Amino acid sequence: MEQASLPKRSTVRQQKSTQPVKNKKRKKRKKGFGWFFSRLIWTMLIVGMIGAGWFFLTPSGNQYRFLAADTLITTQHRYLAKYIIGQAELDRRVAEYNKRFESMGEEKDTHQIQIPAPTQTSSETSETKKQLVEVEEISGKGYHGYVMTVNDPTKIRLGVPQARGKGEKVSSMVKRTGAIAGVNGGGFADPNWKGNGFKPIGIVISQGKLYYNGLGNNSSTQVVGIDKTGKMIAGHYSLNDLNNMGVKEAVTFQPRIIVNGKGLIKNASEGWGIAPRTAMGQRADGAILFVVIDGRQPTYSIGANLYDVQQIMLKHGAVIAANLDGGSSTVLVKNNEILNKPSSEYGERYLPTAFLVFENPEEANIPNVWAGLNPKDIDPGKKK
Repeated sequence: MEQASLPKRSTVRQQKSTQPVKNKKRKKRKKGFGWFFSRLIWTMLIVGMIGAGWFFLTPSGNQYRFLAADTLITTQHRYLAKYIIGQAELDRRVAEYNKRFESMGEEKDTHQIQIPAPTQTSSETSETKKQLVEVEEISGKGYHGYVMTVNDPTKIRLGVPQARGKGEKVSSMVKRTGAIAGVNGGGFADPNWKGNGFKPIGIVISQGKLYYNGLGNNSSTQVVGIDKTGKMIAGHYSLNDLNNMGVKEAVTFQPRIIVNGKGLIKNASEGWGIAPRTAMGQRADGAILFVVIDGRQPTYSIGANLYDVQQIMLKHGAVIAANLDGGSSTVLVKNNEILNKPSSEYGERYLPTAFLVFENPEEANIPNVWAGLNPKDIDPGKKK
């Protein structure tokens, strides 16, 4: 209980004779929801201002800011990156990545492979022969995924959709063609991330034949593929180069991340954000490596940057490796089962290409679904 400060005694006595002193009780104000809410807002504003200062004005904050922007650039919400780094910086950053990716495909690849050892098919039981396909589960900081090793690179073919007008799910390609495994391949025109998956970007080569040529006036492109001997091809090549090299299966995509046994990405800050990833590589013994990383799933796997993928490839002995289409297209199928968890809310996507593994690839039936079509006449957004 609080009282008013008291005057001197003489004054008190005098006041007693004239008027009584009133002891006023102050009522304690009840702190209701409004009080707590207002303080919560103020606290959030203060923390937000401190956080914004760190995010925009400190070296460590800038590092995370550009990482967030790069991650958005890999998604359908690329435009949101401008609210973090500004439109001018967004345009500059995208142009810088494209320029860097182009340069990463220029060095001449000189790697050689050994003649693949015989692999074991499902009808053989000899312990001296390797399994054709081996799958290893992997995990790292913030990501979960798989490495699929194909011990005989000559058993790989490029799959394409069965019908015109729409792409096909990798799981469907695997089942339809009798393949034992499959991984998503090259990129495709995808307006507003609602494309039909039927219009590839660049070129498609399957079984040694040019199935699709969307280069237009360009004479060269970045490719990922395999030649007739089983040697992996990745880098910047013209159609004449590819023909002279005897390339048998190939798609357009970038960047190449390993060449002649060395990684081309210096650190994580050059890793082009965090996302689901698919990549292809080759060891010196000829075995093909497919790295598949899930992403955009906070409780399971956020994703990986290209530096992470590069380091996984190097750890597994890759002497050459390149990025393939990732994001919501990332998928790994083996024995008609999807092993990873595609990030798309609609599940597996419809795609134009996939690298398929066959025990008897000479029996694979993969006709050219684009035969006679002009790439300019293909509407990538039209539904069947």
